[in-house]
Amino acid sequence: MPGFELFGESEKSQVQDVLDSGVLMRYGFDGMRNNHWKALELEAALSKRMESKYAQLVSSGTAALTVALASAGVGAGDEVIMPTFTFVASFESILAIGAIPILVDVDDTLTLSPEAVENAITDKTKVVMPVHMCGSMADLGALKAICDKHNLLLLEDACQAIGGSYDGKPLGSYGDLGCFSFDYVKTITCGEGGAIITNNEQYKINADHYSDHGHDHVGNNRGTETHPFLGYNFRISELHAAVGCAQIERLDDFLSIQKKNYTVLRDALSPLANITFRKVPEGGVENYSFISFFLPTTELAKKAHTALGEAGVDACFYWFDNNWHYYKKWEHLTHKRSLGKLPQEVVNQLPDYSKSDFSKSDAWIGRTISCLVKLSWTDEQVTERAAKMKDVLEKFI
Repeated sequence: MPGFELFGESEKSQVQDVLDSGVLMRYGFDGMRNNHWKALELEAALSKRMESKYAQLVSSGTAALTVALASAGVGAGDEVIMPTFTFVASFESILAIGAIPILVDVDDTLTLSPEAVENAITDKTKVVMPVHMCGSMADLGALKAICDKHNLLLLEDACQAIGGSYDGKPLGSYGDLGCFSFDYVKTITCGEGGAIITNNEQYKINADHYSDHGHDHVGNNRGTETHPFLGYNFRISELHAAVGCAQIERLDDFLSIQKKNYTVLRDALSPLANITFRKVPEGGVENYSFISFFLPTTELAKKAHTALGEAGVDACFYWFDNNWHYYKKWEHLTHKRSLGKLPQEVVNQLPDYSKSDFSKSDAWIGRTISCLVKLSWTDEQVTERAAKMKDVLEKFI
């Protein structure tokens, strides 16, 4: 990852189709577009590749999460369980509909701990939202059992893990709803964009309407469409969808390259006694976009991360003190900083995260380094990188 590393003629051709028609909007202008419907084309391709009945394209991964929650009827005061290690979009999407983000610990999968999820459930809980960070997944079987037991929705945030699988199913398709991001640094990209997949027809209908101001999309005259319920503008453009049409056709090639490069790095690091790798749940297959591993202590992980950078090993991340991805730096959430008044449900129900004990998460994330796996590396570059990483990391025992 990311897919922009290998932009080529297929992406240019798809975009040129849209420019030649002059129709950049996904809806309407039927007579002008020369039968080019890039958003519909990409939705069909996603449904097929992700083995889901329905797909709905939207403007971003954040929009996908927001629309997915709304399409399932989640709203003010409903609680959504999410991990302490994710991207800020996770809680932003929940707060956007007046719901309450309930942070819980991660485990050695670097994703939701099923035990922590079970302990966090209340009579207001409506959704469990695992986030498949850095290309690998939560223990979806355990989480599905919890959801079934408590009659909860399982919403997979697979924004960083497209192409991975669990129990033979593409990530995103195991739960009731799944979400993807196609922003500029994802495995496949539209530049900006996202998608929801589901097998629930009503969720698809709701997502289709909600993401376009509540339009019901009945008939071929946009001016006469009705509005069954309130919606907002989360539409994707035809230009962005066109890029995605090219990239989805290349996904399996990208995954193959990522796996090859990942394997070189993993084979180099596996003999090191001081390195252990994140747990991939039984039945899970990563998309190999990152290689994530643990050092023995937080102190050693910090030093090792610095040393990797000094040795010229770029694109390695130490999440423990990262502004976007770990709860410790989410002061705007902790202190409820908003431009306007927050919904009263949020004010009343949001836990005081300044006093929360997430030491179990700290014990894992504090020892974690994740390194991006690039598509554009030559074999020589991968081999050289693996040797540098091994040379640096074997000193931290």
